[in-house]
Amino acid sequence: HPTTHRLSVKDYSVTQKEGHSDVTQSEVHHVIAFAKLGSKRKEAMQMPLQLRQICLVAESLAPVIDDLTAVLGIHPCYVDPGVGAFGLENTLMPIGRNFLEVVSPIQPDTAAGRYLKRRGGDGGYMVITQADSKATQLVARQRAQDLGVRIAHETLRKDWHLIQFHPGDLEAAFLEIETDAFNDFTGSWMPVGGLGWETLVDQRRTIDLIEVQLQCEDPASLAAKWGSIIGALPTPESDHQLVSLNNAALRFIPIQDTRGPGLSGLTVSVTDRAAVIDTARSRGLEVSGHDIHMAGVRWHLKETQAST
Repeated sequence: HPTTHRLSVKDYSVTQKEGHSDVTQSEVHHVIAFAKLGSKRKEAMQMPLQLRQICLVAESLAPVIDDLTAVLGIHPCYVDPGVGAFGLENTLMPIGRNFLEVVSPIQPDTAAGRYLKRRGGDGGYMVITQADSKATQLVARQRAQDLGVRIAHETLRKDWHLIQFHPGDLEAAFLEIETDAFNDFTGSWMPVGGLGWETLVDQRRTIDLIEVQLQCEDPASLAAKWGSIIGALPTPESDHQLVSLNNAALRFIPIQDTRGPGLSGLTVSVTDRAAVIDTARSRGLEVSGHDIHMAGVRWHLKETQAST
């Protein structure tokens, strides 16, 4: 693995000085202009952030991977030895052109281990997005800093730049924004080694991730904060708030259980909901209506025909 460099840039002008001169002022203005567009005009354009990966955290990795692969019909595609530096092990699986990751502590006193303890077991951990340009990423970075949101971790490895925003300030989960040399929403993705995962995509049962549910004390306030960073105005739905990404929605909801704020649910499109539910029941997983409870997350199953 290339050497990881910690960054300490504070705003766009400093970022230019620190070696990101490929981002022009006009590109930044373009990103800001997009953020000001009305929702109808945005719908006709590609949104600048794609939900590319969800990270779950588990006390024990293997049984969770067994459940996820059996129930959702997905396949492991990558194990990243680099997460060992954080006292973790992981496995990643493609869902369509996007990814599901599970991490698990292999050492005491890790951030993931503390998160497991705080939320009382397995569950959601990170919302990981891909930006359409470095300019989009840096404007989001500055918005976060203007809101007082801390950067938990930031690395630059050649053209791969990732920024993780602190869950203590974002309440329900980490938010991560990444860019690389391609910024291709359906292609290369550095957390799985770039390319080489495509042959392991299997959409016969599960087609895609389409929504993330984030439970919190004040959905309107938290959605406004996340939306400000992302550059998308929240849309109210009853006591929920939706923030749209290019390919999915973040739904901010009131707290539903005793576990406190967190990434509590995922909606996936599936080809045969009954088959998914039958497999979940056969594995002893909790089923409620069209939902299953797995890996500490409630999975909402939306039956959809796979595209040909």
